[in-house]
Amino acid sequence: MLGTMTDPGERHPAATEVDAAALRADLSAAVRGAVDFATTARALHTMDASNYRRVPLGVVAPRDADDVAAVLSVCRAHAAPVVARGGGTSIAGQATGTGVVLDFTRFMNRVVSLDPEARTAVVQPGLVLDRLQEAAAPHGLRFGPDPSTHARCTLGGMIGNNACGSHSVAWGTTADSVRELSVLTARGEALAPGRGGRGAPEGLLPLVNGELALLRTGYPVLPRRISGYALDALLPENGADVARSFCGSEGTLGVMTEAVVDLVEAPRAQALAVLAYPDESAAAQAAAGLLPWGPLTVEGMAADLVPASAGLPRGGAWLFVETGGASAAEARARAEAIVRAADVTDAVVVTDPAGQRALWRLREDASGAATRRPDGREAWPGWEDCAVPPARLGEYLRDFRRLLAEHGLHGAPYGHFGDGCIHVRIDFDLLSPAGVARFRRFSGELAALVVSHGGSLSGEHGDGQARAELLPAMYGPDLVALFERAKGVWDPDDLLNPGMLVRPAPLDSNLRFAVLPREPVDVSFGYPADGGDFSAAVRRCVGVAKCRTTTVSGAGVMCPSFRATGEEEHSTRGRARLLHEMLAGEVITDGWRSTEVRDALDLCLSCKGCRTDCPVGVDMATYKAEFLHHHYAGRRRPAAHYAMGWLPVWLRAVARTRTAPAVNALVSLGPAAALAKRMAGIAPERRLPRPARETFSRWWRRRAARRGGAATGAPSGARVVLWPDTFTEHLSPSVGRAAVRVLEAAGLRVLLPPTVRGRRAPLALRHGRVCCGLTYVSTGQLDRARTVMRRTLDLMEPVLAAGLPVVVLEPSCAAALRTDLPELLHDDPRAARLAAAVVTFAEALERHAPDWAPPAVDGPVVGQTHCHQHAVLGDAADRRLRAAAGLTGELSGGCCGLAGNFGFEKGHYEVSTACAEEQLLPAVRSAPGDAVVLADGFSCRTQLEQLAGRRARHLAEVLAEGLERTRTGLGATGEGTAKGTGKDTAKETDG
Repeated sequence: MLGTMTDPGERHPAATEVDAAALRADLSAAVRGAVDFATTARALHTMDASNYRRVPLGVVAPRDADDVAAVLSVCRAHAAPVVARGGGTSIAGQATGTGVVLDFTRFMNRVVSLDPEARTAVVQPGLVLDRLQEAAAPHGLRFGPDPSTHARCTLGGMIGNNACGSHSVAWGTTADSVRELSVLTARGEALAPGRGGRGAPEGLLPLVNGELALLRTGYPVLPRRISGYALDALLPENGADVARSFCGSEGTLGVMTEAVVDLVEAPRAQALAVLAYPDESAAAQAAAGLLPWGPLTVEGMAADLVPASAGLPRGGAWLFVETGGASAAEARARAEAIVRAADVTDAVVVTDPAGQRALWRLREDASGAATRRPDGREAWPGWEDCAVPPARLGEYLRDFRRLLAEHGLHGAPYGHFGDGCIHVRIDFDLLSPAGVARFRRFSGELAALVVSHGGSLSGEHGDGQARAELLPAMYGPDLVALFERAKGVWDPDDLLNPGMLVRPAPLDSNLRFAVLPREPVDVSFGYPADGGDFSAAVRRCVGVAKCRTTTVSGAGVMCPSFRATGEEEHSTRGRARLLHEMLAGEVITDGWRSTEVRDALDLCLSCKGCRTDCPVGVDMATYKAEFLHHHYAGRRRPAAHYAMGWLPVWLRAVARTRTAPAVNALVSLGPAAALAKRMAGIAPERRLPRPARETFSRWWRRRAARRGGAATGAPSGARVVLWPDTFTEHLSPSVGRAAVRVLEAAGLRVLLPPTVRGRRAPLALRHGRVCCGLTYVSTGQLDRARTVMRRTLDLMEPVLAAGLPVVVLEPSCAAALRTDLPELLHDDPRAARLAAAVVTFAEALERHAPDWAPPAVDGPVVGQTHCHQHAVLGDAADRRLRAAAGLTGELSGGCCGLAGNFGFEKGHYEVSTACAEEQLLPAVRSAPGDAVVLADGFSCRTQLEQLAGRRARHLAEVLAEGLERTRTGLGATGEGTAKGTGKDTAKETDG
């Protein structure tokens, strides 16, 4: 079935014969949009979300249809292929190419018009689906198809792939929603494909009329038949629908510049029935029987893709069945009727919108989550979306599992069970010749299995390179030959996306892993989840592009710099692509010294949001630190690395010499401050933080001496060690004082870490000069970070030996101790022990003073969950503590934009401000006047003070003030305290 084929890329001169400089010059002269042939642009567009990689000559972002026509004209003159690309999330390789890539997301991304009466919209190809949904929603309308990538997939890409989504059982595929298109052929002809044969290129309809019998018998009948060209849509009995036949052509026939699409009425209310079954085959077998009830979705997931904390009804697999109605009661009644009709082990009906969103996020993130199996093995697309008739899905799944076992492969099926379409990532070995050979054998056998069940090789994502070679198994040689003839009518020069659908490249060529180094790269971090292999860590990014969303939902963080700039190179995916190309060494040739990678990482805030929000857990903050470490090895660093990377050293020097008043007086003088910022590489727009006159540790020693001991609190209370992080110690000692007040009120005995090695003095008498190394890590000074961390571990040995919890008030420092410490000192078992001992302020109270009740603060709160807390620490304990104190309201997500040293560095101010303006500043501005502004991170508090003129406080400060009011009988929050102007807590914690 799978023979040797010629790579169609060899038929085109793009890679070796096209004069790239001349092509770039001609495009720059002809196009008003952006023309970019630089290394970064080419490296960013080598891959989509598939297993494949091709290096383009350059990238063009056209402004309008005239620009597209100009690109086609120039490329035709140079014989350079053209690939139209939307969000770059294609899973079969069709968004990669060796010629010129058209990026429609930059300029051609609008809703041109929307007609609520006709229920239509006119859209451009680069429009992200969610933007169309937002425009249609006020009219009670929506676009029917909704892939899980709805927050970043484009309408052009959806039309190119004939995308579907979870609601296809109700509203069909994208082709069912396309009324008319505006298309430019490779030879520059402007067409308007529609129904009734309108807009067909000359020769297409006669070609169809000459093959009526073949077209009427050659296609399987099933709802998710996406493979091949939909030439049967041109049959007279099907309305000779040229627009529909164009859908799913993967950019190989023409370039779409505009589309008229149908909208559907959105139900006013939805309910979600979650039905539990023993296993996925049972769920699949049951799915088709639910269709007569008219559900909006019938989605399936198995237990190996669902975290235990998801709270689903007991079972081994689930169907997510959504129903709609004119009211919540009607939608619920329909869901309950389905539950009664279904033969299930357990079920639940969810009507709460937030609960439904949480469940749908499980489903939407599955494409990424399935890429890493529970045992850590990598799994890949390639056979992501085969479809069979829904009634045969259960039987097909059993055969599919059997085939996997025969090849020693594993995968976790999920997807559109109601349509018979299954998604799965399989743990192919695509790194070794033997593994690639097995991938090829398995592909041929699976194609035969799908066809035996009357199915389609692609049920949603298109054929691309992954499956086009196998289309003869599904359609036979005659129909595939007709596909080639149809391609010749539309694109006789084979200029558009060659090698896709017809005359395809072999499915095991152009694999993106082939260019990566075979031996592990020498790195500093341990990368425990990737077997210590930096290449494997970079491979985590499979391109699903959740980081490319332009809005962040709920408490999400990733990726603030992309939302600020809209540039691919500032997304997590873009940076991962550049690191991939750095390792490959073909496009980016100077390795760790690459200026392209450095510049892309420069706007990474190291917020760690991707560590949690990315479905596959890409940790770009760690990758950035690793890169900076190698990039500047033996070289002079930027001034900010010395100024802010070594911040703990400078602040300790100020504290030792007691020069804080002089320093503060100096930086208050305009010329002196300007000179200091220029020398330190600090943004001129920033105000320099002022060191405290008295450090937290000095206050602690003074207080302890007055009390006759260093350990304070209830003599019989549990002991906790309070970590004097750099920010609490030198810049916000009021936070430390407040934390002591609250922890002692909860009955805990508070200690500080030691400052001297050994055990010569009692633990209670040794005080802290420990450091988490955060500032060195964030600036990539990893050798210095390791030295600081090892010294800290030496000092903390008595604490570790005593098994005491370590309370860390600054979220970024707590995150560094939890993750950076054990990952950087992966050879020191003490690092893991200290990481396990770290608790947040709220966790300390909840775990070690469970019977303590906080003071009743009683009032609304506004502010932001620290990005590191969201990504590493979690905020469940904080939520419970706030609720117990009567603090109401949700904190915003996103990132404050200051992010430690990032927002202070010269050249970052605009992006830093844009990040703050996304969620934090609007939330604070719109909050009620009596709202308490909460921000546990020093960066967040500084950003609010400098950009909004508001004083935010740590939760410890708010609770300490509540304790003082309770003690003095002042009652609930007063006006001064609510506005963040409450008095310093030093006197409270002294008394």
